[in-house]
Amino acid sequence: MEIQTFDIAGVVLLKPRHIGDERGYFAELFRADLFAKSIGEYSFVQDNESMSARAGTIRGLHFQIQPHAQGKLVRCTAGALFDVAVDIRNGSPTYGQWIGEKLTPDNGKQLWVPPGFAHGFCTFEPNTVISYKVTGGYYNAECDKGLSWDDPAIGITWPDVADPETLSPKDRKQPLLADLPAYFSWSA
Repeated sequence: MEIQTFDIAGVVLLKPRHIGDERGYFAELFRADLFAKSIGEYSFVQDNESMSARAGTIRGLHFQIQPHAQGKLVRCTAGALFDVAVDIRNGSPTYGQWIGEKLTPDNGKQLWVPPGFAHGFCTFEPNTVISYKVTGGYYNAECDKGLSWDDPAIGITWPDVADPETLSPKDRKQPLLADLPAYFSWSA
């Protein structure tokens, strides 16, 4: 498995190796020992999946706060999506900066979005399925928070297909980064 880091500490791209022949391929998607060695000790507690019927669907930016903060290991199992992680760790030298990656079943990429980051995505194709493992706490409605997907202070370059009409009522009312409480703190 290939591991790629970014200028924003914590976010990691994992590229499983596909071993294939005329029948198809085999890929090892997750190994706890390699994950712990390359990224850190995390215990995954829940697997989530969502399907977006329309191309251009925007979901996010979402995160959970303590005591149920979550890290997410994200992959696309059908269609294609643009996956985003935004650093919301107060005091971080990369606070408010973002990473974006195109995830597809063919490229097999997985994005690790650690606690302290907001997560969102936009679909490129209809019937896109995103699947992700989460660490930390189980889903908790009281700890479920968000950030405005189009905050100009963050400046995410969303794909041209991104359609604000697809936003959920909850995502239409998320706060700007400037109005976000200091839910997470950065530590070197």
